[in-house]
Amino acid sequence: MDWGTLQSVLGGVNKHSTSIGKIWLTVLFIFRIMILVVAAEEVWGDEQDDFVCNTLQPGCKNVCYDYFFPVSHIRLWALQLIFVSTPALLVAMHVAYRKHEKKKKFQKGDKNCEFKDIEEIKRQRFHIEGPLWWTYTASILFRLIFEAAFMYVFYYMYEGYHMPRLLKCSVWPCPNIVDCFVSRPTEKTIFTIFMISVSGICILLNVAEFSYLLLKFFMKLYCNALFTILKKIPI
Repeated sequence: MDWGTLQSVLGGVNKHSTSIGKIWLTVLFIFRIMILVVAAEEVWGDEQDDFVCNTLQPGCKNVCYDYFFPVSHIRLWALQLIFVSTPALLVAMHVAYRKHEKKKKFQKGDKNCEFKDIEEIKRQRFHIEGPLWWTYTASILFRLIFEAAFMYVFYYMYEGYHMPRLLKCSVWPCPNIVDCFVSRPTEKTIFTIFMISVSGICILLNVAEFSYLLLKFFMKLYCNALFTILKKIPI
């Protein structure tokens, strides 16, 4: 997968994000995408070749590996990153639509258009308010759901985050209970815990950003209501 394309698209969202959102994007790029591309594929590159079972029964090793590792860690992490990043693309699409509308007004010579040229429109930073607030907040909510869902899938599929050294397998066509051994289980356990921990940090950042946006929204409602009440009070 071309992670550079995803990074360039999400980088455009960074300009319109909150400070917490910028931290989340940094963690996503450095501690998840970069680590997955640079290190994870090396760690799991030999997972099936070096999965050894003490039997020569044809097909036994393959079915045991499929039973204990139905989906590769690498592919599951890549799928998780795609799902987690997709809501941010909604924000990018919303911003692109807003810029397109302003560009149309500028080209039609609308007197209410405050921009002097198209390049100024492209550089504009949109504040998170109005319809963009709803899009941005919904994207954070979906990110939280996807992160939590994938963490549960990891735990349920692999029965925890620890990589065992020895696996007992009795799946057909194995003639009896055979012992299977995972290559470099300690290294893979450390790497799995690291990736899960970073995912947990991303969840905390999403919760903090979601809370910040809600607090800002209700504070604005409170200030508007207070201002309306004060206007009605005779001086």
